[in-house]
Amino acid sequence: MKIGIIGTGMLGNSVGLHLLDEGFELTAYNRTKEKTTHLASKGARVVESPKKVAENSDIVIIIVKDANAVRQISFEEDGIIHGNHDGLVIADMSTINPSESKKITEKFLQYGITKLDIPVMGGPNVAISGDLVVMASGNKDAFEKFRTVFEKIGNKVFFLGGDGIAHAVKLAMNLQITMLALALSEGITLVRGASIDPKIFLEILNATYFKTGMSENKAFKMIEEKFDPTFTLENLKKDISTIVQTADSFHIQLPMIKKAEEIYQNAIEQGFGKMDYTGILAYIKKINEL
Repeated sequence: MKIGIIGTGMLGNSVGLHLLDEGFELTAYNRTKEKTTHLASKGARVVESPKKVAENSDIVIIIVKDANAVRQISFEEDGIIHGNHDGLVIADMSTINPSESKKITEKFLQYGITKLDIPVMGGPNVAISGDLVVMASGNKDAFEKFRTVFEKIGNKVFFLGGDGIAHAVKLAMNLQITMLALALSEGITLVRGASIDPKIFLEILNATYFKTGMSENKAFKMIEEKFDPTFTLENLKKDISTIVQTADSFHIQLPMIKKAEEIYQNAIEQGFGKMDYTGILAYIKKINEL
């Protein structure tokens, strides 16, 4: 089975390296070619266009910034559609608006190409070992055909139903990430303001029902100001804006995520965008002059 990856940022690179470790033949493309060097050194074939990826793959996994980027690599000059062949399947791992995803799926179908949605939970640190959580939706037959690939990428794979559903659930999951990071940051800041060691706060929190994976793991790095990015603050802000846009399209009110969008935008304007998303603590610390 031949696999293609378009988009070899932190997550795409780790997914690709794991698939190579599992013995798959991999073809890769990234707009910035330097980001494919690690994959090339491990045996991936690096090509010059999304078209070439499609020509050499049974399934192409897309991991790019947003819906506009998906469209560009799919439908523009030297895009995926120009490398179409019988049986080609596209699997979009990008985090995008579900309504936009449906439109992209429909356009692929005009060229006889099946597209699946496969957003994931987990960063590069778990992708490298195949321990992502995969949320899939779209054509069930195509999903079953490539189930073995998805089960190599993730240790849990959920097929959720029709087009766009997986992207909606992914956005709901990233909403949780946003709120947890803010809640931890404000809790840490509150106890610091009271001259209390934030480790005490975390130890008590983690002894209760309210603990999370973030409070048990990332929070201790946060108080040590270790914000090496696995998922940047600016990338989470992009997803927060997508959540807001999606909620508006569904005619529902999500007041807290709108406030979070404002906070994360302010953090980016203050120069925190390239940090890990948990660097929102550093921004809150700055505005409090602690």
